[in-house]
Amino acid sequence: MRHRAPSDGICRHVRSQSRLRRLAAKRRSQQALAERLGRPQSFVAKYEGGERRLDVIEFVTVARAIGADPVLLLRTLSKRRS
Repeated sequence: MRHRAPSDGICRHVRSQSRLRRLAAKRRSQQALAERLGRPQSFVAKYEGGERRLDVIEFVTVARAIGADPVLLLRTLSKRRS
């Protein structure tokens, strides 16, 4: 049996707390975007997580909500795929 140093538990706790803070911040930013879109936070979480895809109209709406040019985004994505 491996003997654990007292710091092992502390390190795990710190990593866990850091992960929780990142998740909470992500949820807050998803919530803010969802409010601008007039959609639930789960809508943003699902397309960010790849669980759902955006149609063209939704893509344009999301791009504008985050202050991006949808045409420029599509051009950039198209160049990366080529």
